[in-house]
Parts: sequence; structure tokens; C-alpha cells
Amino acid sequence: MHHLPHPNQKALIIGSGIGGLSMAIILSKLGFDVTVIEKNRQPGGMLRSYVRRGIHCNVGLHYLGALDEGQVLRRLFDYLGITKKLPLTRMGDHGPVDRYYFTNAVDAPRQFDVPFGLRAYENALKEAFPKEQSAIDGFMALLHKSAGELDRLDFLFGNPSPADLIDQAEPLWDILDQLGCSPGLKGVLSVPSVWIGVPPPRCPQFYHTMTLASYLFSAWRLESHGTHLVEALVQRLSDLGGRVLCGRTVRRIDVRGGQATGLILENGERHDAPLVVGTVHPNVVIDLLDAENIKPSYRRRIKKLVNTDGMFGVNAILPTGTHKSLPHNVFSMKTDTDGAVHDVIYTQLRPSGRPESLLLTLITGGRNELWRPWEKTRSGHRDADYGAAKMALARELIHKVESVIGQLRGLEVIDIYTPLTIRDWVNSPDGSAYGVMRSDRQMLSAALLNRTAVKGLYLAGQSVMAPGILGTILGSLITTKFIVGLERFKKEVQL
Repeated sequence: MHHLPHPNQKALIIGSGIGGLSMAIILSKLGFDVTVIEKNRQPGGMLRSYVRRGIHCNVGLHYLGALDEGQVLRRLFDYLGITKKLPLTRMGDHGPVDRYYFTNAVDAPRQFDVPFGLRAYENALKEAFPKEQSAIDGFMALLHKSAGELDRLDFLFGNPSPADLIDQAEPLWDILDQLGCSPGLKGVLSVPSVWIGVPPPRCPQFYHTMTLASYLFSAWRLESHGTHLVEALVQRLSDLGGRVLCGRTVRRIDVRGGQATGLILENGERHDAPLVVGTVHPNVVIDLLDAENIKPSYRRRIKKLVNTDGMFGVNAILPTGTHKSLPHNVFSMKTDTDGAVHDVIYTQLRPSGRPESLLLTLITGGRNELWRPWEKTRSGHRDADYGAAKMALARELIHKVESVIGQLRGLEVIDIYTPLTIRDWVNSPDGSAYGVMRSDRQMLSAALLNRTAVKGLYLAGQSVMAPGILGTILGSLITTKFIVGLERFKKEVQL
């Protein structure tokens, strides 16, 4: 493996989402001279909030897990140097963190509250499913194991073998069947897989239980908005001597003699560096390479990877005089006869930053087939029929949510986005919300995406490890390990 141990080595990062910015800060801390190239006018990708009617609307950041003192995301934020810049509110002190509504439940609870803490979660499960104590004990044993691995970061400071990957790939669904879980219990236990864009029957147990554990450790909301976090990251990078260049689109990754040598931009600029890290979707990075610079078999492998679906989102305002904010998240959904959840709607009702309004956020699956008539169009250039289709689906979601949280009087929709919006914004194929799908069927084919066949070219971002703030930062650290080597990584990266 070719490592780049030299201080002040130049590094170029493609993309300024959480993957790009965390990658840039980590490399800067290790002595690299880092430049981030971003196609949009402002940095942040899906981490960045956007503004409608003076209100910040979040897209990729709604709540955070494991941020208490000593917990894994707190340690990562401390390492990045941003913790003290973030105003945070703990969730779950006086009620649930999440409330699940199963709208077609028959032989199972219609509502389940997810509390803070692993022990409290176990007690809530046993109270809701008193006849399934043994199955719950079996699941909790797995959850505690994953929680320990996450806390110790075993997978980061070691070298997992292919056998480890195969073991981790066992679908959660198969395990729940082996434990003898009822459809109702399977429905409750499987919701976290939706957070990472993997259908419950295909979600590897490893990813599911680690995702759940991180939010049971502790759960938090950013009191401000996603742009605040982006600005904290950009400022930290600047303090370390790095920089973000916005409004610049990469045309090509320059490769000479099998070695990445820099980036050619659409505006004609050339940036030279022996280290390039693509943090956008792997398909996009591969398309930036000339055909002769990468093996056809590698290109086919990347192109064949199945992506997660897109998402559809609605942001609306409600008058504070007739509504109160919800300190917890709401997930309303249906289950099939085997307990698999579908038609999931995520709901958040929180202060908008303006005294007269609350901000209602609704997110559901992208329903890509609805937007096919406009797939050859770009944001800002779509017709009235597209707007009507968006509003029709928004009204459908609002009606469904009202059936579980009550009438939303005085509601006014201020923005709606579709998978096409996400596609155009962050260059994600088909508007995929969570990148490459980490399903049991492609654990091995998606493994080690961090490395490419081109010397000096690496991948990071949500597709290389797992989506979400935590998963993406961990992916940046794994890529860093490949760049500098395990020995230096262990010595210099203290978490």
C-alpha cells in the first residue's frame, strides 16, 4: 500500500458535505495542505440548511446520537474541534426520543415510545411485548455487543477480515426470525434500518444495531440549524490552514502513470496535488476519470452497486398560538403481515427561530416513479405540473400525519423537495438520499470503497462506511487510515 506520510503534502477534496469537511479537517490536523472543491455557491451539501421565508429548513440533519461526554460522536466532534461551537439540546429527559405509530397494527401496540438509554429501551420492549421476554433478551445481547464495538471503535483501529464482513452481513430479519420475534416486535425493532435507507429484511445486523445504539446512548437536537454546523466546520478548517473553493465544478481527475496528480475544473483552472479524495457519490468520482485510467472491471463494479432511494420532504409553518412544538420525533408507518415497515413518514415539529411560527418537517420515501416525467429537467426549470404533483403528495402526507398527531390548523407549506432536487443539488445518482445501499447482498461488493485502483485517489463520504453524521465521519477516518497507514493513524489520531 502506498502511503503519503509527508507533512505539508497537498490534498484536494471533491465535495464539501460532512464527508468532505471532516476529511479536510482530519488531513489538515495531520499536516496536509488541504483544498476542498465545491460545485455549489455555498459549502455543506445536504448538511446545509436552506432558507424559506427567513426560516432555516434542515435536509440531512434532524437529530444526533452519542454526543454525551465520552460518547463516540462527542469524541469525534472534539477531535474535529467543533463541539464548543454547537448549541445542543438533549432529547428524552422528560419523555421519549422517538414515538412510533403503527397505523395498521392488529396484534401489536399501535404506539411505541423509544426512551433514552439501553436499559430503558429493553424495559419498554418488555412492557409492550410481555410474552416475548426471551426474544428481547436475545436482541438486547446483540445490541449491547454492537454498542461496545461502537464505543471502542474496534473496526477503526483494527483490520477487519473478509470473514468479519461476512459475519456482519447477516440480515437483521433472519436474526429476528431465529429469535422467534412476532411481526409486531419485528416492526418495532426494524425501524432504525429506515434511518440508513435499507429495507429491514435486507439490513445487515451490524449496521442496524450500531445505528440504534448510537441514538440510545443519548440523543440531541442542534438548537440552530445545519448551516451553523457547516460554518463551524468551515471555520475550523480555515483555522488549520485549509480552504473551501465554492462555485467550482470538477471536470476531470488528472492521472499520469497511474498516479492522481490533480483536478481540472470546468472553468479551466488546474489544481495539482498527489492526493485526491472524492467525497461525492462513487459513481460521480468514477465518471471524472478517463477510460484508460481505470480498469473496466472496477468501473463496472462501482456502476452495478445498488443505491438507496431518494426522499421527499415538506417544510411548513404553523402558528405558535394554536400549536406546541414536539420535543420528540414521530415516525408513522404501516407494517406488512411479517412485520416489515413501509410508508414511513418522519415528523418533526420544532421552533422555527421566529416567535410567531413553528417549523413542521415531514420526510418520506422518494417515490421516484412519480418524478420520471421531469427526470430530464433541472431545478428551477420545471413546469407547473411538477409543482402540482409535489403539492398533491404533500397534502397526502399532511393528512396522514394529522391522523396520528391531530389537526394542523393554520398550516402553510413553505417548501417541498423531491429526489430530483437532491440529485441536482449534491450530484447524487437518481437523488439517492443515503448513497450506496449497505444491504446484506452487497456488503462485500461495497466493502473497501475507500480505496481505488488509482494511486493517490481515495473515496470518502456517506457511501464508504455508513450514512449519517456519525457514519460519514467514521468513513473519513477509515479513508485517512488507508492514506497514512495504520501505524501512523494509531499514533496520531487520538479519539
